[in-house]
Amino acid sequence: MKILCVLIPHFPLKCEIMRNGDLQNRQIILTRVAGTKKLVMDYTPELTGLQEGMPIQQAISRYREAFLLQADIPYYRSTFSQILDLLEKTSPLVEEAGPGLAFLDADGLQLIYPDDNALATCIQETLPAALAARVGIARGKFPAYLAALRSQPGSYCSLEDRETAFLAELPCDVLPVSLKIKKRLHDFGLHTLGRIGSLPPGPLQSQFGTLGRRIWELARGYDNTPLYPRPTTETIEESTVLPSLITSLDALLLPCEALLSRVFTRLAQRKLGILSLTLWTMSWKTEYWEHRIDFKEPAMHIHKVLTRIKSVLENQPQPGPVERLGFKITRMGYQYGQQKSLFPEVKARDHLQESIKQLNYRSGSPQVFKIKEAEPWSRIPERRYILASLNH
Repeated sequence: MKILCVLIPHFPLKCEIMRNGDLQNRQIILTRVAGTKKLVMDYTPELTGLQEGMPIQQAISRYREAFLLQADIPYYRSTFSQILDLLEKTSPLVEEAGPGLAFLDADGLQLIYPDDNALATCIQETLPAALAARVGIARGKFPAYLAALRSQPGSYCSLEDRETAFLAELPCDVLPVSLKIKKRLHDFGLHTLGRIGSLPPGPLQSQFGTLGRRIWELARGYDNTPLYPRPTTETIEESTVLPSLITSLDALLLPCEALLSRVFTRLAQRKLGILSLTLWTMSWKTEYWEHRIDFKEPAMHIHKVLTRIKSVLENQPQPGPVERLGFKITRMGYQYGQQKSLFPEVKARDHLQESIKQLNYRSGSPQVFKIKEAEPWSRIPERRYILASLNH
């Protein structure tokens, strides 16, 4: 299996520089929030000694003059999704392996691209030059990744069935195993992949079990890990910037209901419900938070989704006052069969709701609203109440 790896080192940082050119020549540390901790997400390559996941206090102690910038994770995901769309124009099978890392199935492209140089050149011309993407081509995902890692920015490296010789001098630290396993390999004197590959697989299996066989195969350049292409399922994304910072749960549910109203107006036309939804928020300090919500049965009504969202927000407080929020719906499904009510009051209510749905379908947007309390304690009259859609 011929695999092409596209690697964009320091992808989040490059996204920020592309968005704001004034950051080009500055020393930058991108930070993210994990629970109550603030960690390093990315950094300028010149800041040696830093690594992803390092506590921000430790990074600041090394580089006090560096500019701290809160990571905008939704923006990075959106940008990388656009890059993957571009890569799918070259190969229909593209795997998203992480921020700035993708694998393409290069088998069967010989009729379009006669050699590896033509294929790599097409990839480089497809992507923005500012990303300085690196390309590696090999028979397997692991050697292709190492080839991309060793190539020059904006260039490529093709192993051409010389994976074993290429990997021989590389340190064992490049293996995708835990730090504990790497330390044990060094303790045994197996400092390079060539030294590991020169051994029979038996001693490694006796020390590391089934992982030992995997280590031996990777050291010899053999990786049969299959490619997992991007799913072709439809996704729906909705987001909004709030007019003011929100701290209370009730006030946060109101924009959630407004966004869900727009989503269900689109889904109801096709009689679809929500099976999987990712809720994300961003605080005024651009601290990012997200949570995935799955439903056993398709959620066909706003109330069911709001109940789950309320439960999540009650158990997982926000990192700060919320300034932006949004949804990403990745799985949808059709409603299961349900028996209608025999009671006339319930039937009348269902009939009214169905009429409201039909009205919304014709207009393409909610037309019937109800008045709900938003911030009744506010001194500003316009913020005490809000119009909420009554279409579900």
